[in-house]
Amino acid sequence: MSEPHHRTQSWIGEIPGTLRMIDQTRLPTEFVEIDCTTVEQVWEAIRSLRVRGAPAIGVAAAFGTVIGLQSTQEADRSDFDRRLSEVAEYLAESRPTAVNLFWALDRMQAVAADEPELPPGQMLQRLLAEARAIDEEDRAMCTAIGQHGIACMPESGGVLTHCNAGGLATAGDGTALSVIFAACAAGRPLEVYADETRPLLQGARLTSWELQQRGIPVKVICDSMAALVMRQKKVQAVITGADRIAMNGDAANKVGTYSIAVLAKAHGIPFYVAAPSSTFDPALENGDQIPIEERDRSEVSHGFGHQTVPDGVGVWNPAFDVTPAQLVTAIITERGVINPVNSDTVHQVLAMPHH
Repeated sequence: MSEPHHRTQSWIGEIPGTLRMIDQTRLPTEFVEIDCTTVEQVWEAIRSLRVRGAPAIGVAAAFGTVIGLQSTQEADRSDFDRRLSEVAEYLAESRPTAVNLFWALDRMQAVAADEPELPPGQMLQRLLAEARAIDEEDRAMCTAIGQHGIACMPESGGVLTHCNAGGLATAGDGTALSVIFAACAAGRPLEVYADETRPLLQGARLTSWELQQRGIPVKVICDSMAALVMRQKKVQAVITGADRIAMNGDAANKVGTYSIAVLAKAHGIPFYVAAPSSTFDPALENGDQIPIEERDRSEVSHGFGHQTVPDGVGVWNPAFDVTPAQLVTAIITERGVINPVNSDTVHQVLAMPHH
């Protein structure tokens, strides 16, 4: 298995600096990096899925906060704090479901609140250091998730995944794909079945690209083929990421994940969720409280510019669904594996120190 040779996003320079990221809307046919120098560009990149995946969105929001404040180095501290609130509120509106976005913004604001007397120029340096820390911590979390998840993977055989929960969705090796990378590196020969993931084809475009880059065998299947693949015993485990997890273990992920979990249960196949502790929302008791983003009808009616739905016909396009905890075999986090999945085990594992 080869090593990754791309960074999903990185900070270029110091202050002032630039957030450089892979434009994931151009993959797999074009590898294009874009530079964000304004908070509006970061907001657009998050909203339009140029950067996507809950952990990566959190990192982008942290660096986006710094970008939005670069013009206030010479301002009064009160004006700096006012601008920080504006930037955080603005970035929070980019996508409603991924909890890492709000977690990162809250963390950046907490840093500023802890040092109210620090001049704006020095405060901006502190915020850049915090954004870099969020980036590095996510990298370490990905590695830990991968190591904790090895034992959950089959000794050999097929693993199905939905959407993209790899390096493109994080700062490191990913969440779900980190487990697959770690298992393969540990000598377990796995073949991945990647759902194409309608309507934006993150599995077909992104997951297969990442796995190909790393030399791991992958087959792309239509979402509707998952049941047949399971029935034919081509798949011994299912693993996905998550964008927000309630404290009982109900997990929101790309729409279609719930269907895969139901199918896995019906076929006696373990279904795993891999996510860092920052993806858990302590304010939510269960998944019914998770807000579900609804996206533009054109993603379904005119996918990639080609019209497939007649004019005047309605379209419903939720971006996520929620998989109930009872369908989840285990949740793999950087702190350990939550199994069985319920409120007690969630709280127990999340209270453990990070390894």
